[in-house]
Amino acid sequence: MTTRIEKFSRESVAEAAELLANRRVVAIPTETVYGLAANALDKEMWGVREIFRVKGRPQDNPLIVHVSGMKMLRPLVTEIPDIALRLAERFWGGPLTMIFPKSALVSDVISGGLDTVAVRMPASEAALEIIKKCGFPLAAPSANLSGKPSPTTAAHVYEDMNGKIPLIIDGGECNVGVESTVVCFKDGKIRVLRPGGITAEALSEYGEVEVDKAVTVQPDKGEKVLSPGMKYKHYSPKADVYIVNAHGEDFRQYCLKRARYENDLLALGAGVREEGIFLDCGGSPELQARRLFSLLRRADELGAKTVLVEMPQKGGVGLAVYNRLLRAAAFRIIEV
Repeated sequence: MTTRIEKFSRESVAEAAELLANRRVVAIPTETVYGLAANALDKEMWGVREIFRVKGRPQDNPLIVHVSGMKMLRPLVTEIPDIALRLAERFWGGPLTMIFPKSALVSDVISGGLDTVAVRMPASEAALEIIKKCGFPLAAPSANLSGKPSPTTAAHVYEDMNGKIPLIIDGGECNVGVESTVVCFKDGKIRVLRPGGITAEALSEYGEVEVDKAVTVQPDKGEKVLSPGMKYKHYSPKADVYIVNAHGEDFRQYCLKRARYENDLLALGAGVREEGIFLDCGGSPELQARRLFSLLRRADELGAKTVLVEMPQKGGVGLAVYNRLLRAAAFRIIEV
């Protein structure tokens, strides 16, 4: 199969919609990461099953359904809590996914066998135009091979999906850089299952917020999870990734010491200006989120065998960076 990259345009949107209507899989840009999209309402789930196949994704890992507005959401769910309506009014379109009781329209293939469905309305103009042109919602996980760093450019998608899908729509670099925040609602509270661009602090303006323990603690083996990104090792390059619980000069000195006796080592530090083994992951959590997956992919390009990452902040968007790094590092933290 030939895989083409086409810039976002009226013509490429029409082509993407035609392919999706014909049960094909298309990579589309969103503000978070690039998604691998298929028709979420196809009864045979041909395109959705193809997503699992080309990604190598476990079947019990649910997919997020992308809609263009509340009108498209309502047939997919049996209940919309008042708090969800308020959050949608404030944060849709945007990087917020909400979990609802699903209707009979949503296949168990999409929900991973759960009786709930995760839904979001993206902010990306390209994604919204494609969904509107289709006239049906799109199931879309990240457009990478399962376990690898998520793609934030069309080139990243091509690296993983060349020869596997017919079309990649190039909408430029994603401006959030990590997947959406995922929440569910329990006992009138907002429970964060996966942190992202919409922070727990921002959500707390609309109700009491709880952060699920699985955000920072590895779930038990065999445990059923409600959200993508909670259970399996994710976001990881070929190199072994370690989070180093040190900052500034302490982090720098630890990395330099390791580099003396360990070849092919790369260090990702906040605001570093030193060349050699160091790459700058950005001084703010927002910048770190935008750069994280690109830097992890860069580690593979440079042939690194070990990647040491400075412990990020754990507040605001920093919690999303920390969550992704924990999975990339398989929860390995070095105390300095």
